[in-house]
Amino acid sequence: MEKMEVTGVTYNKSESKITISKVPDKPGIASAIFTALSDAHIVVDVIVQNVSRDNFTDITFTVANADGKKAYKLMEEIAVRVGAEKAGIDENIAKVSIVGLGMRSHAGVASKMFSVLAKEGINIQAITTSEIKISCVIEKKYGELAVRALHAAFGLDNKAVEEEK
Repeated sequence: MEKMEVTGVTYNKSESKITISKVPDKPGIASAIFTALSDAHIVVDVIVQNVSRDNFTDITFTVANADGKKAYKLMEEIAVRVGAEKAGIDENIAKVSIVGLGMRSHAGVASKMFSVLAKEGINIQAITTSEIKISCVIEKKYGELAVRALHAAFGLDNKAVEEEK
């Protein structure tokens, strides 16, 4: 039987967020973007595609800081090729995550995480989830505050903070 819904908090302050704005919303665009990154051996983490508006969408993803500038330059080229408005990069982010096997059978874990971050005045820029993990992209300066607040909220104060590599 699963006991604790959240068993750990991690964060990574070594990522960059790339956004391609006003991307034509048609088949093959996401493939062109992520195939170019794959061909350049750039590993992508969080991926968010907004709901289409007027047949355009925004696509945001994160990469390791070591690949940030390379990914950004590549996305500038891809943006022109696919008819997007522009590409942008934000190197001032962190990704904070909560993990736990019990999350899959407990309602309200995500809302609790989001409420904790809101209470601390931390804006969420992107969210990704899996069965056992919820990750939020936030401003880098709030990384450690987010970890401490989430540790306290989920009763993990006596566990060590784990920083992802």
